[in-house]
Amino acid sequence: MMKLVLVVAISLAFLLSLFDSSRESLKHGESMLTVHFPEFHLIPTTGASGPESFVFDISGDGPYTGLSDGRIVKWIANESRWIDFAVTTPARDGCEGPHEHQRTEHECGRPLGLAFEKSTGDLFIADAYMGLLKVGREGGLANQVLTDQLDKPLTFTNSVEIDPQTGVIYFTDSSTVYQRRNYIGVIMSGDRTGRLMKYDPSTKQVTTLLSNLAFANGIVLSQNGDYLLVAETATSRILRYWLNDTSVSKSHENYEVFAEQLPGFPDNIKRSPRGGFWVGLNTKHSKLTEFAMSNAWLGHAALGLPVDWMKVHSYWAKYKGNGMAVRLSEGSGVISEVFEGTNGNKWISISEVEERDGTLWVGSVNTPFAGEYKI
Repeated sequence: MMKLVLVVAISLAFLLSLFDSSRESLKHGESMLTVHFPEFHLIPTTGASGPESFVFDISGDGPYTGLSDGRIVKWIANESRWIDFAVTTPARDGCEGPHEHQRTEHECGRPLGLAFEKSTGDLFIADAYMGLLKVGREGGLANQVLTDQLDKPLTFTNSVEIDPQTGVIYFTDSSTVYQRRNYIGVIMSGDRTGRLMKYDPSTKQVTTLLSNLAFANGIVLSQNGDYLLVAETATSRILRYWLNDTSVSKSHENYEVFAEQLPGFPDNIKRSPRGGFWVGLNTKHSKLTEFAMSNAWLGHAALGLPVDWMKVHSYWAKYKGNGMAVRLSEGSGVISEVFEGTNGNKWISISEVEERDGTLWVGSVNTPFAGEYKI
């Protein structure tokens, strides 16, 4: 009995630590700019929540973002409103409207990563449940891109990136064990079944570039296309996967650690027009978090308890609210800039920061709005 009580107590401490924002200092760089935005514009997402990622089309219109009810919507700036653009499932009964969308997302779809193919204007979608999809310029129902090319099916499709020179599509599968509706299990269990993958439309072949990843998440292509960055959420680090053979020969490996010991759990990665990469950090770490992450048995013990950890996670995140984002330098992966809200204006979590035309678009899987900040 005492052992059970101890496990319950430590398990609760583990989960709550995921959302404990206290930390003595960041571990990267000696000179960093912390940016606070006391004034900002919040744009409600009508009918659903969770604008997780942003993308602009080939004409510069948008942004577009995916929502919790399976819709992809487009921002019409001159009318200050969102319009429906696409969906990832044909059966939409019971998907939209006021209810807990997490209970129906496996049937209604949950679009996460988005990327436009520059030559055609097609939008590629990483849907957590429906896999890799594509929809034309006019929107509507997205179609499956991968049908029978996979030896192991996608379980938790997360991010997508397209090489504008070759048309090759890169994407991540966060876990082959846990679906998105139980993503906290990926972290708590120590799961390492995440994959970085590649799809070549010209050959219709799918290749696994990296496997055994601990919650493979956001990806981004470097400016000149010689490498990919991939976020490994559960280890709080960013990996660099070399696409250039010359670079690979220097390190004798096709990948290396680009940034580690980040001050929170990394989500999406986007290039900044000012140089470097913005990384959304879902929640900040604490010393207790680090202890829990270094003791895998703790998470396993917690998962064995009759507790809905996703619900506990949701309630605590809404109460605590400690998302942030960091901009990493392109050469060394050192933090050069920090974005976070001030007291009273904190983010529950931050999934992505997309910088465009002097504006930061901030997204979160937990909020019913997107953030627009002028730099």
